[in-house]
Amino acid sequence: MAFSLKLHREVEKQLLKFPPADRERLANAMRSLRDEPRPPGAAQLEQDLYRLRIGDYRIIYAILEDVLVVFVCKVARSSEATYRDLGGLVARARRQIPPR
Repeated sequence: MAFSLKLHREVEKQLLKFPPADRERLANAMRSLRDEPRPPGAAQLEQDLYRLRIGDYRIIYAILEDVLVVFVCKVARSSEATYRDLGGLVARARRQIPPR
């Protein structure tokens, strides 16, 4: 069962700031989450929130099983700030994806 992929509008802005080669690697990794939302190497951060490492970058995303959506909340270089307000990221994802 394939999931749909949604990006937070801030993620789209963040991606434009990255070098083209990194942007392409990140985009490919995000697209692959549609078919395999829990790939090898993904780490569960909270109940519905996961992290995927792509080089120096981290993709933080929520898996919303009830609506079959993978919602990318944040893409950033690895740092302590990357993991701030994890609960808020899940809440943001739920607000932006209407229930079925």
